[in-house]
Amino acid sequence: MLGTVSGRGACEGCEKPARDILPTMAEPEILWTPSPERIERATLTRYARWLQETRGLRFDGYSELWRWSVDDVEGFWSSLVTFLDVQFSVPGERVLSGSEMPRTQWFPGSRLSYVEHIFRGKRDSDTALLHASELRPLDEWTWGSLRQQTAAIASGLRRLGVSEGDRVAAYMPNIPETVAAFFACASIGAVWSSAAPEFGSRSVIDRFAQIEPKVLLTIDGYRYGGKDFDRREVVARISSELPSLERVVTLGYLDGSGWQDGFLGEEPLSFAQLPFDHPLWVLYSSGTTGLPKPIVHGQGGILIEHLKKAYLHLDAQVGDRFFWFSTTGWMMWNFLLGVLLSDASIVLFDGNPGYPDLGTLWDLAEQTRMTCFGTSAAFISSCMKASVAPGEGRDLGSLRAVGSTGSPLSPEGFRWVYDQLGSDTWLFSTSGGTDMCTAFVGGVPTLPVYLGELQARALGASVEAWGEDGRPLVNEVGELVITKPMPSMPVFFWGDPSGERYRDSYFSMWPGVWRHGDWIKITDRGTAIIYGRSDSTINRGGVRMGTSEIYRATLEIPEIVDALVVDLPRQGTDGWMPLFVVLRDGATLDDELRGRIRARIREDCSPRHVPDEITQIAEVPRTLSGKVLEVPVKRILMGTPAGEAASRESLANPTALDYFVALAREA
Repeated sequence: MLGTVSGRGACEGCEKPARDILPTMAEPEILWTPSPERIERATLTRYARWLQETRGLRFDGYSELWRWSVDDVEGFWSSLVTFLDVQFSVPGERVLSGSEMPRTQWFPGSRLSYVEHIFRGKRDSDTALLHASELRPLDEWTWGSLRQQTAAIASGLRRLGVSEGDRVAAYMPNIPETVAAFFACASIGAVWSSAAPEFGSRSVIDRFAQIEPKVLLTIDGYRYGGKDFDRREVVARISSELPSLERVVTLGYLDGSGWQDGFLGEEPLSFAQLPFDHPLWVLYSSGTTGLPKPIVHGQGGILIEHLKKAYLHLDAQVGDRFFWFSTTGWMMWNFLLGVLLSDASIVLFDGNPGYPDLGTLWDLAEQTRMTCFGTSAAFISSCMKASVAPGEGRDLGSLRAVGSTGSPLSPEGFRWVYDQLGSDTWLFSTSGGTDMCTAFVGGVPTLPVYLGELQARALGASVEAWGEDGRPLVNEVGELVITKPMPSMPVFFWGDPSGERYRDSYFSMWPGVWRHGDWIKITDRGTAIIYGRSDSTINRGGVRMGTSEIYRATLEIPEIVDALVVDLPRQGTDGWMPLFVVLRDGATLDDELRGRIRARIREDCSPRHVPDEITQIAEVPRTLSGKVLEVPVKRILMGTPAGEAASRESLANPTALDYFVALAREA
């Protein structure tokens, strides 16, 4: 039923199918087609049949199902609530109140618990998660263990005075205790926010200070690449600049001592019943100015979106073991935990994926009998360059799927996966973001995989490519926009009572339409290709950081008086990030100064955001109002003529662009 590709509905706003009004384009090579058995087994197929049986809806292929899901917003999301058995302790008055973004309210008046859905129906003896790190050998937690640990941490947090609405910040790695701590926090109705331990103190303070946490959960240190990193001094620096903190609770991870004495409690696990849009967590996505944006997602919105993704798009089923390499500072960690809403287990790894070599994660795949290997385009590219052969000497017979995200996966990366792992592997490249904590373009288990393309737009995600005139494009590159509301859109930004910052971030270009900040092409077959960021946000390994954070660290160096940084997309990698600096008179950009710049950015921001190259320039191009021309410079370096990238009449120093025009010509 859903194993065919339909062109119907591919051209939004057009009366004729796209294939009738556009010149025929040569189709790329099909690398994988799901077998009839796989299509029949897919929960997506069962959902389509259920819609026909219970609602009289029949769809000729996935494209028609997707079209209905975005045309009938209330009908689609209400059907998911029923099909996936979302349990409301208090039912909502209706599906949504108003369809105009960003003022949409979902299931107003309802109450539920995200964590209750995580634990419901799970037998204590079944495996919840498997985990390994550079400090710990492979082990597992059963659902009984996870439930007990979650209850103990929740009890401990309550004894510290944590209650509904309080913020709990975590400076912890990707280990089971962090998972249990998040579930404990959410079960109370407190608000979770985490940062990976490799993040520098300034980056952590800039994030956590905005939400005023009551409790900080942290570790003593961690091991990465065979080296131990003591974080106690960093934690002391962070806590000293968070005046709202009442307690710091430490997990002895590096020394193996566990939670500090007296923290864990003994009360049984309970689930606070909370409003649908009650804050679940705060994630951070940076812009170009000011502090990182503290994005608040609601309990109900994340619950429904992640149920949809786990069951219908990841096709998570009993016996599956899902892995995605991530840290707690990336939304893929939160997304991976959402897989536990299904009947599948998850796999965690904390450490360097390239230590002692790039076979580490493939070894983990064999040892855990992993069924889905989630990674980044950069990791796949690294394996290609290092001539890694995952299947040589390993039994990867359980591995049925590979997921890729963080940056666009090159066609060569697609082909490498199939060359190395076999023609029966489902490779799904995905794209989404921290802003909604999901992928809205990516995997569909009943569709074929085309070389270099994302399979389709996700159900309920009204994704289009728009030109500058605000009209949808097909077979052309445009701005990625979302024209209909989704439940996992941010409830609000913390500390933004008027909503002005929220509106400016997504709705300033086209009021009522979400502009995401990516370039996308949607084909007349319904597939998609992502071409990287259309704004100046720095995206490294899926972790976004604002240019302002890079500048703040760079300008701490006395010799630097001005700077400009851009993130240039390069297929199969995290991109190329050059930093251009203006020096004080008499200063020299030698290896010593470059080393200090890199060290400062590594310490204040993160190791991921250390620039690939540092170059001296005479001046930074700025507008008449003083704004740095990051996006125009980025476009020039990607080949756009300077006259199209920026109006020189609007610049305070138009000749400053000449350097970048010459650099682009050389490249």
